Amino acid sequence: MFTHRYRYWFALLLSIYTYVNTEFCRVYYYFNIRIEWYYALATILAITFLILEINSIAEPVVRRRWSPEKNKVKYKVAFFIVGSIASTTLTVAIVLIVGMLIHPFSLKENFTPLKLNLMYAWLVNLLYHLINTIIFYFKEYKTTSLEAEQLKSITAQAEIQLLKNQINPHFLFNNLNVLSALILKDNNEANRFIEAFSKVYRYILTTHDKELVELKTELDFIRPYIFLLQKRFAGALEINISIDEKKQHQYIIPASLQMLIENAIKHNIVSRNKPLTIAVHTNGDNTIVVTNNLQAKQSVEYSTGIGLQNIIKRYRLVSNRDVEVYSNNNFFTVTLPLLHMN
Repeated sequence: MFTHRYRYWFALLLSIYTYVNTEFCRVYYYFNIRIEWYYALATILAITFLILEINSIAEPVVRRRWSPEKNKVKYKVAFFIVGSIASTTLTVAIVLIVGMLIHPFSLKENFTPLKLNLMYAWLVNLLYHLINTIIFYFKEYKTTSLEAEQLKSITAQAEIQLLKNQINPHFLFNNLNVLSALILKDNNEANRFIEAFSKVYRYILTTHDKELVELKTELDFIRPYIFLLQKRFAGALEINISIDEKKQHQYIIPASLQMLIENAIKHNIVSRNKPLTIAVHTNGDNTIVVTNNLQAKQSVEYSTGIGLQNIIKRYRLVSNRDVEVYSNNNFFTVTLPLLHMN
């Protein structure tokens, strides 16, 4: 309040408002105060402005003596007491100057004007300090909220990075096992596998620090990844992709399609006798759907937390839209929101 850029306008409006009310209530008439209107207005203006100024000067002094960071209540009480003492002193001086130097009134004649002006000064000082306290706590609230948001953002970024860091070793070790088997059987196929593997892993590395990628970019990555899977599960896995061209410039979580496909493979039987079919398609409601026929394994390999839960957590951290999961006796379906970059 005492350093606000509009404080003088507030003091001026308060002074005029007070004077208009004194005239409306005929205060000077009922209390038999003989003073010209311009001296009355000048007295109110002087008291209002000087109380504002003396508090502005006192605030940094009080702040050095009683730090608000250490004890807010003690600081506020001390500042109010200092302001009250200063306001009282100033008001007495102003009233005596107007009543005894400018006007030849006796001390007795100045007694009533002094009481009225002291009441006004104390109320003005109280009003200033109440407004100052409100502004003080509002700024503190904004600072606290901003720090909380920053901490929330930092925590979210750290959690996202942790979730991303899980993907690399998991993907790497899975495919190195396939590569070692191919090298023993077929060098040409091994070379093709290495080429596809390098494209996929390059994608994972380049999107490592991104929260979102275009669906088109994700699809370009999925094609060599499907080749890798077909080498791992020859004749036992079918993946069908049907994507609306208009949806390809919207955004999803990086490697989310790869993890959903990997998740379906991990939890279901994949064999020539019982092939696994995975369908990836877009819907009209800005979503992309991954569905697989359900043929659950009796026992599932140990989960490292990479897959569906990873995707759900990352979507919650970067958007306000949820991943939808649905299953029945025949199919397991995951619906991912397609996002717009904000």
